[in-house]
Amino acid sequence: MVLARLFEISMANCWTKWMIRTWIWKRLSEIAIYPYKCYSCEPPDCADTAIHAHHCQNAIQCWKSRTRDPEGNENVQRGCTTEHEQLPLYCSQNQKSVTGDGTGPKKRHVSSTGMYNIECCTGDYCNNGSFPELPPMKVSNTAPAADPFVLKMTAAILLPFGTVVVLAFFAIYCMRRAHKKRMNASRTKFDPETYYTNDDVLRATSAGDSTLREYLQHSVTSGSGSGLPLLIQRTLAKQVSLCECIGRGRYGEVWRGIWHGESVAVKIFFSRDEDSWKRETEIYGTVLLRHENILGYVGSDMTSRNSCTQLWLITHYYPQGSLFDYLNRTAITPHQMITICLSIANGMVHLHTEIFGTEGKPAIAHRDLKTKNILIRNNGTCVIADFGLAVMHSQTTNKIDIGNTARVGTKRYMAPEVLDESISMECFDALRKADIYAIGLIFWEVCRRTISCGIAEEYKVPYFDYVSSDPSFEEMRKVVCVDNYRPSVQNRWTSDPFLASMSKLMRECWHMNPNVRLPALRIKKTLLKLASSDENIKITSDGEVIV
Repeated sequence: MVLARLFEISMANCWTKWMIRTWIWKRLSEIAIYPYKCYSCEPPDCADTAIHAHHCQNAIQCWKSRTRDPEGNENVQRGCTTEHEQLPLYCSQNQKSVTGDGTGPKKRHVSSTGMYNIECCTGDYCNNGSFPELPPMKVSNTAPAADPFVLKMTAAILLPFGTVVVLAFFAIYCMRRAHKKRMNASRTKFDPETYYTNDDVLRATSAGDSTLREYLQHSVTSGSGSGLPLLIQRTLAKQVSLCECIGRGRYGEVWRGIWHGESVAVKIFFSRDEDSWKRETEIYGTVLLRHENILGYVGSDMTSRNSCTQLWLITHYYPQGSLFDYLNRTAITPHQMITICLSIANGMVHLHTEIFGTEGKPAIAHRDLKTKNILIRNNGTCVIADFGLAVMHSQTTNKIDIGNTARVGTKRYMAPEVLDESISMECFDALRKADIYAIGLIFWEVCRRTISCGIAEEYKVPYFDYVSSDPSFEEMRKVVCVDNYRPSVQNRWTSDPFLASMSKLMRECWHMNPNVRLPALRIKKTLLKLASSDENIKITSDGEVIV
């Protein structure tokens, strides 16, 4: 002990003193027998009356403690430390080992799991007496603070997940917004008129053509050149709301409907005319049929309404109606006349011409051309419609696809060879020449309503002055084939350069001899030459009219 005291006085550094003291205690503990005896007891056997019941010997230090759990329950305990390595666990060794009253260091700790206070001492039974005290518990009305570790762990999990969710929602929002802008950009402006249907209130454009055409051009994925994919067509009737009936005929009815907010024409066939519906659907599905002067096709569907099967053919809608209706109510200028006739010729050239290639188009003969089957657009050009009697021909196979329909064409517009039954149905060129005859009659109807010298005749159908309103086959055959009558040409037409040229053209179209009639391409070129003299008509390199 004297040697230890001398070292303690001589050393100036606290850290060095602690290291030396620890080393000395360790050496002494290795060569000496621990001299201390201590009381030992564990809860709940630490009452003062029972402290002598247990004790321990050969101790380095004695200790006594008081603990308190989070619920406020306190326990007391006495014991001894017999191993040098246990000293740091019980008492803090950076304090004085022995105080003046024989007690050792104290160690107090407070945590979320409880509180304890330990007093260490050296000497026999020095852990006698009262137990160390703990500070009184603080009563708080607030909930205990959460464990910081739990908070950090929760934040580490939730923050990345929340960030990913927010970014995903933001990305979806941006994609939807961009998609909406693209859709809006591809649509024309809506009219102020609102159409009310049975189910919804929808807004439709006045023409319904340009927007639908753009939609279809981006929607065709079936490989066909016209209309919607077959999978979409099977549910098309459910997406269309019928608004008003705009026409009736022997085949059925035509309704204006609303589809995706735009007007469409819905041609509803009677069930007995299913072959015509199939034929027209087949023709519209032809590759590369889509053309500026061919009625735009949306799709076909078969639906059931009021326990009746309906066959739907959905096309673009033109509020001006047919050329027949338009000429009945409107007199036109020479500029409008050339525009109408040239657009009809453009459409016929596309129909009659076969396009070769992997995705080509067969030549098509219409076989039922008349003003009621030609629709007029808002810009004054026309589109050809109603392909229920159309015939297709391909030079590759040299076969004529006539179809199974039992319908016949309109007798008033039938060519002489059709009326006298001399036409060869196995010769496709003969069918094309029958179309040219009908075009000559249509041109005559248009020219009658053209204003010349301030005059325009009242609208009349061809042969109105020779046959009844609903002529029979025999009646038409006598007038056209036997008597060789043709619609009369007015004398005033000879004084108008446009009408005079048109008179010559239509005579070449309705000639009795089919071989004399002009092909559709020649008609188009003649009209282009005539249109070039009109400064108000602009024509593209493809021969289409720019209005």
